[in-house]
Amino acid sequence: MNEPLIQRHWVALAAPKVAPVIATSTVLILGRIWNANGAEHSTGNAALMVVLAAGATTAGAFAAAGRGGGDGALAATAFATSGGLALAGVAGYADGLPLPLLLWALATAVAYGIAARYWRTDRRDTVAYERQTTVRREEHGHIERVELLRSRTQIEVARETSTGYAEALAAALTARATLPGFDPQALTRAGLPELPTADTTKEH
Repeated sequence: MNEPLIQRHWVALAAPKVAPVIATSTVLILGRIWNANGAEHSTGNAALMVVLAAGATTAGAFAAAGRGGGDGALAATAFATSGGLALAGVAGYADGLPLPLLLWALATAVAYGIAARYWRTDRRDTVAYERQTTVRREEHGHIERVELLRSRTQIEVARETSTGYAEALAAALTARATLPGFDPQALTRAGLPELPTADTTKEH
């Protein structure tokens, strides 16, 4: 029961760790591009981002309260979307980088905090699965060893039994050949197979 060992590439292992900072950095960059293309000090654009961020926050609150099925992943996604919209709105509206960078750092920290929670849960699930797999492997190995010993025992018993039957049959043939008046040729003439009397007579 050897299971294949799967070694993941280092890129696949590092991708979840850098995903939060990549996401927040992408939002910051897009916000600054938006700022350079006319969003700076635009009240309408800022109001739009505020409405969208508030809507995402409301959806996250409903999901966390159970109205959305009580899905924690849905609530986290909604709150992350709200934070991203707020960061994009500030990055697009502000005329300098200090405030957008401050919000970027805050959003990145919050994103890593949320991600760390799911990483711990995933790690616990992985450890529990590996522990259960090890227990099942040991149980199956024990069952296989028991069955192997049982089959070997049955083979030995069958071998000893067949050997005993053969010895008993040889002894019976030998004893019958020594009886007075026993004529193996008469049995042959009666249609019975000829008995191997040559070996038995050599012993006597």
